[in-house]
Amino acid sequence: MKQLRVLVLLHPDLMPPDSLEGRSEQEIHRWKTEYDVVSTLREAGHEVRPLGVQDELKPIRDAIESWKPDVVFNLLEQFHGEAVYDQNVASYLELLRVPYTGCNPRGLMLARGKDLAKKLLAYHRIPLPAFAVFPMRRKVRRPPRLGLPLIVKSLNEDASYGIAQASVVESDEKLAERVGFIHERIGTAAIAEQYIDGRELYVGVMGNDRLRVLPVWELEFGSMAQGARLIATEKVKHDPEYQERRGILHGPAKDLPPQLGARIERSAKRIYRTLELQAHLPDARARRLRPHRFPPLGRRHPLLHRSQPQSRDRAGRGVRRGGLAGRACVSRSAASDRDAGHQPGRTCGTRALSLAPAAPDPLALGPPFFHGSNVSKA
Repeated sequence: MKQLRVLVLLHPDLMPPDSLEGRSEQEIHRWKTEYDVVSTLREAGHEVRPLGVQDELKPIRDAIESWKPDVVFNLLEQFHGEAVYDQNVASYLELLRVPYTGCNPRGLMLARGKDLAKKLLAYHRIPLPAFAVFPMRRKVRRPPRLGLPLIVKSLNEDASYGIAQASVVESDEKLAERVGFIHERIGTAAIAEQYIDGRELYVGVMGNDRLRVLPVWELEFGSMAQGARLIATEKVKHDPEYQERRGILHGPAKDLPPQLGARIERSAKRIYRTLELQAHLPDARARRLRPHRFPPLGRRHPLLHRSQPQSRDRAGRGVRRGGLAGRACVSRSAASDRDAGHQPGRTCGTRALSLAPAAPDPLALGPPFFHGSNVSKA
């Protein structure tokens, strides 16, 4: 494979060191993705230059004009402290006519807004949990047909930011309390979705026009506290000490019926294309019912989305189990996008989707609900 010049865009606080020696697991966890990408590209023989980007576009242009990279590996999840601005960085790279990894701007825009993505899925008759959006500075009123329990999240943030055990609510009082928490602490509108108990699964997808689905991966919750909901909270995802204490692990999914696995694969591809999340290594998160509570195989599982770049360990392991070396995948991600030229949307890299099980009867709840200024039906 030809040696490439690869410009890696990342947040300045996540600039990885040259070596892991002497670093604690807590330190490594913060910039593990950035370290893995940079070190893997270098091991594959590419010339790599990491560039910290936070609130100015000029450094990107200066680096591109002076160094003339073959491809930009985009690991930015926000710009100017705003997650919704990540699409603008991709747009800027397209204006500069430089190949870049990751999703195209339109796909980022669709995926970042959970309510907009759900409207699109509902339009395409893809079953998904009922939900309501609660804008800031509006009174919280639960639509009568939106049943409890619900899980309350930020409408725009990802990586389980703001999600805790208290996010699952079983009364209108707790709903108003948690929505207020999202408004005040996270600073965004809130979305409340029908909560469905289940296992946490991940499935990787590779490709643009021709998609390849990697083996299903599972997040195992180990010895959680009695009565705790098995959900991927902020601590579960990002606190290594908590993970070790509770025995939280991830590995190949067990006891997954072949028919269900095939349906998950088809659903992942369908929603991936619906949201135009064109990329080469998206990491898709899936949730389904427990083995003894599988829905009938004739009932499909809807795919919900996340939009940030993903090169986390679970994605890498899924790649290896699918018969590809991590180095080959990252190199292919960069080289394929270079070969795609400057065509808008012909991008590659890592993007994430989330998969959740349908309600026991998804049509019984009717179409999704939107609250306040978002009142409409998809």
